[in-house]
Amino acid sequence: MLMKILLAIDGSECSLVAVEAVAAQFQRQGTEVHVFHADEWPKGLPTSLAFAEGPTAAAAILQLHETRESDARALVAHTVQQLQTAGFRSTGQVRTGDARHEIVAYASEWRADLIVLGSHGRRGVDRFLLGSVSDGVVHHAPCSVEIVRGCALDEAPAEI
Repeated sequence: MLMKILLAIDGSECSLVAVEAVAAQFQRQGTEVHVFHADEWPKGLPTSLAFAEGPTAAAAILQLHETRESDARALVAHTVQQLQTAGFRSTGQVRTGDARHEIVAYASEWRADLIVLGSHGRRGVDRFLLGSVSDGVVHHAPCSVEIVRGCALDEAPAEI
């Protein structure tokens, strides 16, 4: 029987820990790992561009979006390659949108048995203001969810 694991990554140290956890915990035979990244565009758009106007600003915004998309695809491809080298069947997907919603939606579409993702460990005001992807996924996932902890609590998410 094939086990389908959706591994959600964001390029942070927490994601690296989640990749390592999957490689350490699961058998290579009979396990398919689908690496997934949600680019929360335009979140992270520099303020200078967010309020810019005109054709130059539009070109800069489009260039930034293309760069982020290219970086996200490279991140997913690298992680897929790591898992394939370790002996897993692995593929990848990049989507644009709110990470919580995109992870849950893709897990439903792909019919994942398990979602694995790292947690930044935010607490208090940071968690309230920035939200928690892992919390949102846990509460709405169509399958089991494994939250991997183990990275620095004060680490900021990587911008892709």
